[in-house]
Amino acid sequence: MPSKKRTVGVIAGTVLAAVALTAGAALIPGSESSPAPMAPAVAVGANGSAPGSIPALQVRLKRLPKDDGAWAALGAAYVQQARVTGDPSFYPKAEQAVARSLALKPGNFAGLTGQAALAAGRHDFTAAVRLAGQAIEANPYGPVAYGVLADAHTQLGAYDQATKAIARMMELAPGVSSFTRASYDAELHGDQATARRMLEYALRDAYLPGDVAFCRQYLGELALHSGDLDEARDHYEAALAADPQFVPAQAGLARVAALGGDLAGAADRYAAVTGRLPLPQYLVEYGEVLEKLDRDPSAQWRLLTAQRDLMRANGVHDDITWAEFEADHGDPATAVTYARAEYARNPNVIAADALAWALHRDGRSREALPYAKEATATGWRNALFAHHRAEIERALDLPAGKSAALVKTYNPRFDPKLPALQRFS
Repeated sequence: MPSKKRTVGVIAGTVLAAVALTAGAALIPGSESSPAPMAPAVAVGANGSAPGSIPALQVRLKRLPKDDGAWAALGAAYVQQARVTGDPSFYPKAEQAVARSLALKPGNFAGLTGQAALAAGRHDFTAAVRLAGQAIEANPYGPVAYGVLADAHTQLGAYDQATKAIARMMELAPGVSSFTRASYDAELHGDQATARRMLEYALRDAYLPGDVAFCRQYLGELALHSGDLDEARDHYEAALAADPQFVPAQAGLARVAALGGDLAGAADRYAAVTGRLPLPQYLVEYGEVLEKLDRDPSAQWRLLTAQRDLMRANGVHDDITWAEFEADHGDPATAVTYARAEYARNPNVIAADALAWALHRDGRSREALPYAKEATATGWRNALFAHHRAEIERALDLPAGKSAALVKTYNPRFDPKLPALQRFS
């Protein structure tokens, strides 16, 4: 039987993986408005099995139904699975498993951390801050809880607090998960050099194929959003060399094709991507490519609506996706409603930009301008935010030259007809 120390180690790794893949993520600025991107980190045993995997944990719990640590690990694994598959029906399973852990041992660190990761996965970042704080009280030396705390603070627009949590996480456990968070934090503040360096540190420490693919993927994203399509392609291909099934890198190659002018090739790639993983971000990107090809995107919009309904049924709040979608492709007044709801819960720069753009599209540019200024205040080199601000300033007959110039400075490949491809996934 594994020792108590070994069990805790496996639990920590599994919870870390859940945090890593809970995008309820970035801000990764993507349709899911996820926190900073985190790489998976499930340990693999000597026999090739993953002791923190769902089947392995289920087997363990049949033998040891009162193992609170294994219940916490199972809950975290379900959170991870929801993110990996895009299927939010795993969240209720995670909730039950973590609740069982805490019922068996109230206040245990792994259970609280799993509960915090679940809250983040469902986009309840206020609860995630509270629960991560409780986990830290239970174990001040657990780096995973600081990661959840950093992600949640980022989503809530509390960037100084997020930076502090990341710094503490790096002190406790410098590695892939802490370096990738530090990279996103630097990027958010406009420090591209540090953002790249932190990802390179993460890549240096990565050894699991999924970790290597993850780091390569986000190095590709940095290159893509600065307009260097060749470098982005190289990183995405390197990610797929490490893990041929890594869908985000396949989506990255679709973006490179689209922004490089190969719309037909991009459409073929997106068809394959959304066939495997129909996440809202990918569906909207695919739909925009189809629109630019003068093809009907309605099938993608129907799938997007189905995803929204599935998310809601499983307790996930995702107003940001719908604010952005309605502003660009639907009803601006509806976009304002969604954007206000998102901003009220999570007043971060992505929500500020979404609200600014929705108001502008609804003919309310004067109301939009303060939010556009807020969205661009951190120094983030985000071409889409700069474009939105320039359009709002033009509508108000204000000088828009500086904002417009920043668009091309940040990303010479920027295409206003493909906005979703230039959101950060």
